[in-house]
Formats: sequence, structure tokens, C-alpha cells
Amino acid sequence: MTRADMNTGPRIPAAWKRRGPIALSVSVMLEGWSDDAAPGIGPMGNPLRAGVLDLQARNWADYGPKEGAWRLLDLLDQNGIKAVFYTSGIVAERYPELMREIAGRGHDVAGHSWAQNILPAYLNKEAETDDIARCTQALQAAAGRRPAGWISPRCTPSGNTSTLLAQAGYAWHADIFDRDLPYYMETEGGPLLAMPFTMEVNDMPLYIRYGNEPQAYTHILKRILTQWSQVGAAPICLDLTVHAHVFGRPFGLIELLECLRFAKTLPGQAWLTSHAELGALYRAEP
Repeated sequence: MTRADMNTGPRIPAAWKRRGPIALSVSVMLEGWSDDAAPGIGPMGNPLRAGVLDLQARNWADYGPKEGAWRLLDLLDQNGIKAVFYTSGIVAERYPELMREIAGRGHDVAGHSWAQNILPAYLNKEAETDDIARCTQALQAAAGRRPAGWISPRCTPSGNTSTLLAQAGYAWHADIFDRDLPYYMETEGGPLLAMPFTMEVNDMPLYIRYGNEPQAYTHILKRILTQWSQVGAAPICLDLTVHAHVFGRPFGLIELLECLRFAKTLPGQAWLTSHAELGALYRAEP
């Protein structure tokens, strides 16, 4: 008897069951750093000594809102895909026209803290409350609607994050790695949908951190999708994640496009979706 036969674990909405076991969510990380900070890891691979601002890394990251996000928008539109753009509040403040374009093309804008160098794990409760509010207000002002979902920088929340998000009116929280399927968590601020976030098909660890060739991104996705039936074919969340400043570049777009095209060849097995759509499915069948 399998776990599915026993009907244990998180509930699966009927609309999911009709479409296939693998919910392949498309997410774009649209990230920014405050003026006195830069990414801790970049393409040069040799961090500067402590206390020195890495202008190369910061300039590299600026490609995201200036070029990469626009390229990704066009590619997604050409392939009929809706994504969630997890966006730093500082990016929304600096590039409001980009936020309007993302929302105007039917994508969802979700919270990603005020700036990537501000980690919830380092903040006290009051400071984190202010950070969530500041990011939320910037995204709502620029995109024209309130964000429903959140993922923290480095996907690392504090012990207060889920409660604070529920209190702030968020619907889902994606700093979640302990289950294969979404589930409702109870917080002091009320219930909040825990949205699993997988790292297997993510350009940041694969290409930047571990130095794989871009094709590794596509190879891993194809391997999972073609072999999933061999390990039980249970329903699962799988994320197809790109950063606008990493795979928003031409070499990354090639791999993302190949992944999207391949996923579409597997009807009844894998279906392209987003965290926003999954959240809506769960809200529709509470």
C-alpha cells in the first residue's frame, strides 16, 4: 500500500488531480540591493575582502530590472505562460514602470523583502514588521495591487515571519522546504498557506554557486519529468526558477525556453502553473 492509497498527507485540489501529478511553477526572482550593498556571490567567484563594496557584482545584478525582466516578460508572453515575479521592494520603488508592465501582462508580483541584503533571520520582530510593510506598500503602489505571496531573501525566514505575513494579509509563504505539497499552517496571525519551494531547477545554485554549464538546468528538469513515474508518480510541487539578473540573459533564456517547451509535451503528467494559481486552487477548495 502506498501513501496515496492511505490518503495521508496534505490535501490535493480536484483541479490539480485532473491536470497531472507534477505542478511545475514558474517563478522569476527580481532582486535589488540597497545602495551600500551588493550580492554576496557573483560571476567572478572571488569575493572582495570584507568592507569593500563589490561594484562589479552590484552592476551585474542591475541587469535584472534593466534588461533581464523585460526579456523574460517577452519570452513568457510568447509562450502563453504566467509567472510570479518575487520582487524586492527597492526594485519596485526604482522601476515602477516595470512593475506596471508585469502586472499589466497578467503576471503576479509577490514580496521578496525590501532588499536582498536585509535578511529576516537577522531582524527583530519590530524591524521585520516594518520591512514587510515597506516592501508591501512599494509593490502595491507600483503594480497597482497588493501582493498575495512572499519569499524571503535566501529563502530564510525568521521565527516570526509566517505570523507577520498572516497578520499583514498575505495568502501564501514560500520559505517552505519540509513537504512536497502545499498545506495550511496555523500561525498566531491566522492560517497561512505554506507553499513548497524546490531548488533542483534554480539558476542561482546550479549556474552561479556550483558553476554548472547552463544546460544543466534543462537536463535536470528533463530528468525529473521523464523519470518521475519510476518512483511512484505521486503529486508534487516542482519549481522552475530563474533570477532576472542571471537567466534573464540570452544564454539563460535559451534554457528556460527549452524547459517550457519540453514541459508542454507531457500533458497529463506535468502542467505549467505558478504559486499564485496554486494558492487560488487551495483557496477555492478550503
